[in-house]
Amino acid sequence: MGSDPKINMELIIVESPTKSRTISHFLGDDFEVVSCNGHIRDLPRGEVGIDIDEDFSPRYVIPTKKRKLVNQLKKIAEKAETIYYATDEDREGEAIAWHLAQILKSEHDKQKTIDHKQKFHRIGFHEITEEAVKNALKNPRDIDINLVNAQKSRRILDRLVGYKLSPLLWKKIVRGLSAGRVQSPAVRLIVEREKEIEKFRPEEYWTIVARFIKTLKHENIKTEFDPSPLAKGEGFEARLYKIDDKILDKLAIKSKRAADKIVEDLKKAVYKVARVQKKESQRHPYPPFTTSTLVQVANRNFGFSARQTMTLAQQLYEGVKLGEKGNLGLITYMRTDSLNLAEKFLAEAACFVKDEYGKKYSELRQYKTKAKVAQEAHEAIRSTSAARTPEKIKKYLDKNQYKLYELIWRRALASQMSSALLVSTQVDITAKKYLFRASGTTIKFDGWLKLYPEKQTESILAPLEAGQKLLLVKLSPAQHFTEPPLRYTDASLVKTLEEYGIGRPSTYAPIIYTIQKRNYVEKLKGRFKPTEIGTLVNELLTTHFPKIVDYQFTARMEDNLDKIANGKKEWLVMIKNFYGPFKENLEKKEREISKSFTEEKTDEVCPKCGKMLVIKMGRFGKFLACSGFPECRYTKSLEGPEKIGLKCPKCNQGEVIKKRTKKGRFFYGCSRWPECDFASWTKPN
Repeated sequence: MGSDPKINMELIIVESPTKSRTISHFLGDDFEVVSCNGHIRDLPRGEVGIDIDEDFSPRYVIPTKKRKLVNQLKKIAEKAETIYYATDEDREGEAIAWHLAQILKSEHDKQKTIDHKQKFHRIGFHEITEEAVKNALKNPRDIDINLVNAQKSRRILDRLVGYKLSPLLWKKIVRGLSAGRVQSPAVRLIVEREKEIEKFRPEEYWTIVARFIKTLKHENIKTEFDPSPLAKGEGFEARLYKIDDKILDKLAIKSKRAADKIVEDLKKAVYKVARVQKKESQRHPYPPFTTSTLVQVANRNFGFSARQTMTLAQQLYEGVKLGEKGNLGLITYMRTDSLNLAEKFLAEAACFVKDEYGKKYSELRQYKTKAKVAQEAHEAIRSTSAARTPEKIKKYLDKNQYKLYELIWRRALASQMSSALLVSTQVDITAKKYLFRASGTTIKFDGWLKLYPEKQTESILAPLEAGQKLLLVKLSPAQHFTEPPLRYTDASLVKTLEEYGIGRPSTYAPIIYTIQKRNYVEKLKGRFKPTEIGTLVNELLTTHFPKIVDYQFTARMEDNLDKIANGKKEWLVMIKNFYGPFKENLEKKEREISKSFTEEKTDEVCPKCGKMLVIKMGRFGKFLACSGFPECRYTKSLEGPEKIGLKCPKCNQGEVIKKRTKKGRFFYGCSRWPECDFASWTKPN
């Protein structure tokens, strides 16, 4: 926006500079495309910013860092013949468009000559391609005030919870804490899972696996282990499945003694095939990606965090420079819960699959989402062109962009392919009162698996017939212990949030990022563990504000926001119904809750003033502090420095230790500080 704006041009306003560059590439000189860099107005920082007595009226302000940009937008808009708001087609995008309209229309109202319906328009598209943008310009619409009200309601709710409840946490636990309407239930999930893990007590159990080889009719059947080299390298395995016609549950064989007794009894048994059953089954392709499933699969396949996945998807959506072709959006909008695919893409996909793999691999499929409130007008996440294979554009993408694009492209195309045909074989083998079962699966027709391969292990059983005798090679008893439930990963947490109806496509990544930033949870080997402070905050909220962290209550609030967005509920009614009971309970709890539960007495004396030291809770865990605070501000860490086994690369005398800044960010420094000032954000080699 450095050059002078053209007069009588058509102005398009989008959120990001990348998006503006991509769209500019499709349009002529009559258009100017500029970005507003996201929200240009918001509630003020440092205060509630909502007039509760005046029907919860929000007070919007233009942040200081956005004022220069807003003034530039006003100047450009004055010279524009037509203005199009081309922000994202969701609640946040609609709200940005509305705020832009409020600012720019108020400027034009001063002239008294502007016809708003001719001057200002809202356009939207789910992919940033030339065809999509030009179609949108031909079909402008009005701003959807229901979507705006839904976003406003969410913002008011979050502000009321955050700014009213957080000060209570400051008073009762420690300054700097905060509570969130959707973040707090997410923390509760992680805390409750950790409690399950702590309560878990492993149980011992045993399994018995037999290895067999076929025998020929003229062979002498042995009734004990055959140690021959031939027998060791051939055959197949079967697991003990029944005893006395009773199916064994997981914990049926509880000890080594019980397992050894069974093995001893089986050594002299004769093994015979009792039944061979073959069955064909179809395996249907997965539907195309929604936000939730994309985050889950990218986390499982590549280890991407939810935030990393959404950042990469944003880049692919807004546009990547493809050489001389300029910027081009490679995928459709990535915040969606819909499984719809555009008719144009379905036709493209059918042609591509038939040309590449043959007609028998192509099958038109329409998917219906299970989510009750999915925005079916949106599309699933797909590539903007079926013919734009990952190999064709690999050189224009970085490694992680390529991984994600290939995943999205394959998933969308595979969703329009024929089902795979599998043949499963099940063999039952009897010996005395015991029954072993072996199973194998082969792929008869690969179908969609040809394009979207998975870890499909084919286990091929040798041809067997009922009544056939088998030679036992080996019996293998194995000890196991039941495992505790696993901590949440990005993938499993997003899946659980979606199952509970907590959050929406645009909020999964921010929820996970926020609870880590606030130090309520930490990641250990890719899994979430609650911190001490996170556990303490959750305990206070679940005890005294159960509704805030209640899964069903949070889900109902999300449903209400969806109803507001669809014009089926009044936003003010919903806010009033929430705030009355919330305020009453908040005032009651401020009187009831004691802070003493966050402090522990010690026998240590303060070296500064001689008073007793107490253990206090801080944002980043427990620490020692003087009981004479605030007159005496002595503090001492309870944790020793974490050494990483390296000498300081600067002074070569001290050791490199892991430290934490006041804001909670980790860094590496020299143990001799302040004599040596070595510091690094990255772990030294």
